[in-house]
Amino acid sequence: MGSIERKERVDLRELKDKAVDVRIDVIEMLSKAGSGHPGGSLSSADILTALYFGGILEHDPGNPTLERRDRFVLSKGHAAPVLYATLAESGYFPAEELATLRKLGSRLQGHPDRLKLPGVEVSTGSLGQGLSIACGLACGLFLSGSASSVFALLGDGECQEGQVWEAAMFAAHRRLDNLVAIVDRNRLQIDGRVADVCDLDDLGDKFRSFGWQVFACDGNDMEAVVDTLACAKETHSGKPKVIVAETTKGKGVSFMENQAGWHGKAPNAEQAQLAVAELSLEEE
Repeated sequence: MGSIERKERVDLRELKDKAVDVRIDVIEMLSKAGSGHPGGSLSSADILTALYFGGILEHDPGNPTLERRDRFVLSKGHAAPVLYATLAESGYFPAEELATLRKLGSRLQGHPDRLKLPGVEVSTGSLGQGLSIACGLACGLFLSGSASSVFALLGDGECQEGQVWEAAMFAAHRRLDNLVAIVDRNRLQIDGRVADVCDLDDLGDKFRSFGWQVFACDGNDMEAVVDTLACAKETHSGKPKVIVAETTKGKGVSFMENQAGWHGKAPNAEQAQLAVAELSLEEE
């Protein structure tokens, strides 16, 4: 397998600690930047940690364009801080560069740019488009005979976009069972509760009706996330797969949890200090 990072067995304690490191990175970089999106970055930290460090995603920080790698698409591009933190912790670029988030000339822009930063597969930010891009990647890999998988992380508010469901139809029609979509189901978006803005009802039933195989898990339970991701990746039933991951917006920082106001507001220095202190207790 060359130098691709993959483990037969994973240490859940190590993964949980790594997720804390990722969350601390998110808080510190947002505080330095003075802007950005903490809520959905914190809610999805366990998912990205499991993907990159839990033996799920085949990848090589030393060779980001390795042909046999799996692909990851951050469809909810505003959650770029959690992707940047994960890539830095993986070794794609120096962790010190996280402090340049949203600064003039930085490679770490407000939304991911594949032309600037190694490890970023797709430039994203316009909500609803990432799943379509992931479908294109999965279709191309399938036609070329590649065994690689494509993972796409969506926000639940993002699933209000019609293009998501156009992509869902296409993926089922093309029987793209090398595609795994993950919905960060934290139930909050910038305008408030998802159910109040435009209710999605049962997301699993919706995807199932479009011809997808549906998995569900607690998206902030590391063991459940690793097991569900592994199962989804290894299942090949001729259907695209989706994991509805129930998460908590702002997970890990008590004053941010389940607060829509922290969707796109950076913590000030004092708030960041409190958040980091609280997160650090989880590693003790």
